[in-house]
Amino acid sequence: MGYFDSASSAPLHPVARQALQASLDEGWADPARLYREGRRARLLLDAAREAAAEAVGCRADELVFTSSGTRAVHSGVAGVLAGRRRVGRHLIVSAVEHSSVLHAADAHEAGGGSVTQVAVDRAGAVNAGAYAAALRPDTALACLQSANHEVGTEQPVAEVAAVCQEAGVPLLVDAAQSLGWGPVEGAWSVLTGSAHKWGGPSGVGLLVVRKGVRFAAQGPSDERESGRAAGFENIPAIVAAAASLRAVRAEAAQEALRLRELTERIRARVPRVVPDVEVVGDPVRRLPGIVTFSCLYVDGEALLHELDRAGFSVSSGSSCTSSTLTPSHVLKAMGVLSEGNVRVSLPFGTPAEDVERFLEVLPGAVAGVREKLGAPVTETVVRDDVLVVDSLGKLCPIPVIELAKVIGEVPVGGLVRVLADDDAARLDIPAWCEMRGQEYVGEEPAEKGTAYLVRRVS
Repeated sequence: MGYFDSASSAPLHPVARQALQASLDEGWADPARLYREGRRARLLLDAAREAAAEAVGCRADELVFTSSGTRAVHSGVAGVLAGRRRVGRHLIVSAVEHSSVLHAADAHEAGGGSVTQVAVDRAGAVNAGAYAAALRPDTALACLQSANHEVGTEQPVAEVAAVCQEAGVPLLVDAAQSLGWGPVEGAWSVLTGSAHKWGGPSGVGLLVVRKGVRFAAQGPSDERESGRAAGFENIPAIVAAAASLRAVRAEAAQEALRLRELTERIRARVPRVVPDVEVVGDPVRRLPGIVTFSCLYVDGEALLHELDRAGFSVSSGSSCTSSTLTPSHVLKAMGVLSEGNVRVSLPFGTPAEDVERFLEVLPGAVAGVREKLGAPVTETVVRDDVLVVDSLGKLCPIPVIELAKVIGEVPVGGLVRVLADDDAARLDIPAWCEMRGQEYVGEEPAEKGTAYLVRRVS
């Protein structure tokens, strides 16, 4: 079996398992108490905090443990915005942030604040100049992930942090995906992480607030974790989280080289063995273990099921899934193909033979889905020298399949007008044109749905 979804949650590291079991006997008592059981628990908690702070590159008294990475993000965003309320209520985020950051931004906007989303390029990266342009006198906080969770693209955190520092604006970095690989460079102000991303237990997050950053914890608080994370600390899980972070860091340099070679193998061979595939994300500035690609004319959910039956667990940002019928906000912001999307994220220790077997299985899985999906009978008519394709009521990837089948029926320079009411068509038709060398003219209102105009170039 090949578990290739460590970007969602990494398998529990053996060191984490050992630390968790060992600390269950010593870390159950209240660390705030002065009797010996409490003192033992406090020693474990303090040691874990020191180890985590060393890995992050901060002071131990700047780091608190939260109940999850999401809670760390929400607490960090809300706390800085509240602490800097006198400056203003403007928040900057990138368009490809994790949903936890975007949800916090939505809540801020619903409460009367303002939010600016910084666009990304086709590789999923922001530009430091775009952050500089977004800064305003009333900007209270800027947020930027260290690396993207869907395509692995690393962001220019140090450059953005320098821009923010010059403007006197704190930068919050969501480092959930990258923290296991190394510390985040640059003059960031707030940092968050999540233990289950690096092989620690779930239910443990990190929130780091640098000294000098104005921060006002929101909601009811107590005396625990400097008042920034209320509730009884899960000391065994915290100890396991810190131990596993230290362990993966010790292996990171060597493992990064090995996993990068394996993902390079996938990036290079998938387009050769599977036709009509787009590999997305930055080819160089990316995390070692993540590679993402999208397959034309494929239902993403069906492909994931086929791969699961073949023994491979992968993820998808495709619009064609039962849980969400809208494209991934990351792929949408990048302007790349969303249909048939597959994210492979290799955990530490993935054998090379598992990757080879995946590359052997993938072409048949894609071909099987395409064959099962077929190409429905396309209703086409010619109106004023424009070929009209009626894809109303049909979901991704049918509109693109129907477009591909008829593009050859119009002369070079001719137009195809695709009628569709599936939201994914707004992303997938332009992406198809980019891949196939055709001209995407634009969209226009239609009596039903939307009309997408494509000009045949070759």
